Amino acid sequence: MSGTRRKPGRMGPHIVGFRESLLAAGYTPGTVRGLLMVMGQLGRWMDVADVGPERLTVDDLDAFGRSLRTRPDRRVPRLRGIDPLVVYLRDVGVLEMPAPSPATPVSELLDVYRSWLSGERGLAQPTVLRYENAARRFLEERFGVAGDRFIVDLQAADVTGFLVVECGRVSLGAAKGRVAELRSLLRFLFLKGWTRRSLGDAVPPVAGWHDTTIPTGIAAGDVERLIASCDRSTAIGARDVAVLLLVARLGLRSAEVARLALDDIDWRAGELVVRGKARRQDRLPLPHDVGDAVSAYLTEVRPTTSNRQVFLTAKAPIQPLRPDRVSDITRRACARVGIAEVGAHRLRHALAAELLRRGANLVEVSQVLRHRDLATTAIYAKVDLDTLRQVAQPWPGARP
Repeated sequence: MSGTRRKPGRMGPHIVGFRESLLAAGYTPGTVRGLLMVMGQLGRWMDVADVGPERLTVDDLDAFGRSLRTRPDRRVPRLRGIDPLVVYLRDVGVLEMPAPSPATPVSELLDVYRSWLSGERGLAQPTVLRYENAARRFLEERFGVAGDRFIVDLQAADVTGFLVVECGRVSLGAAKGRVAELRSLLRFLFLKGWTRRSLGDAVPPVAGWHDTTIPTGIAAGDVERLIASCDRSTAIGARDVAVLLLVARLGLRSAEVARLALDDIDWRAGELVVRGKARRQDRLPLPHDVGDAVSAYLTEVRPTTSNRQVFLTAKAPIQPLRPDRVSDITRRACARVGIAEVGAHRLRHALAAELLRRGANLVEVSQVLRHRDLATTAIYAKVDLDTLRQVAQPWPGARP
């Protein structure tokens, strides 16, 4: 390749900054070289097309992509793989992004609803997103029918009609979630004075008996096998074993593991702060094996970053671990040891069952799992079969 072809053209002033941003995000040297090559190709294309860096648009990137696809070079990069370049050019002000869509009555209402959910109700961000998505589906359907009067003319029949369709395509548990989400929106509209009546009362309950199922966990021996299956000599394995131990030993929820920050761990006291539901905070003792695993991850393999979350992704761009990834870690461990795949929440069930087996009572289990209501813990009484056999009365008419 000639020296001329290697010149980055009009992207020259941004080569150093782009390289530094990629290295800071944890990309491997090979990936960095590949993305810098693409930036150089873009700069040379801009020379030929006479596109200045002060007016690069998304349409220009599309044209650049079409030019790459016409080249005979088999090493032409796929545009989906150059997202880091697009993000960098946007952040430094080189790429002119399309103007945001104009606000609509629905989007304006959703902005206020989102602030109310997080500010006044104190819901976690994933819950806010779930409630907002349900509200958007309902409000957009109403707006398509009634236009600007989509709230003023809202009737109970509109609510039940929407729920009939929504609940007809999901499971029982998800249907109950839809009802809760829609009730929240309708109560919000009434509190703000946008509806004359509290239409939340018009939302019908979903039929289904409470506490009819038995919590399903996995055997204590299988939990230990999951933990032992992590290869602690690798970066991913060291992280995963720390994650699994926090769930299996302390009963942390996936969101609580993902939310754990460096400042939440008090190494001298051997404690950690768990930030749970509804902004609740609890101080828990840090067992020896859990502390060793977390310490090994932090001191030996955790990527160097300014982010304060304890657990990070293993691949670039380095970001905090999302709650759903905690269950992914559990499922991968299940696949390694050859047992049926379960999510991280099953490890909480397994912890409760093991505590009962060792003689703990429901109050103690409730304290470990940090339930706000003992009725939530009562469901675990069903898994203590040995104690239940001791108190079970003979069935009338049955032979001894």
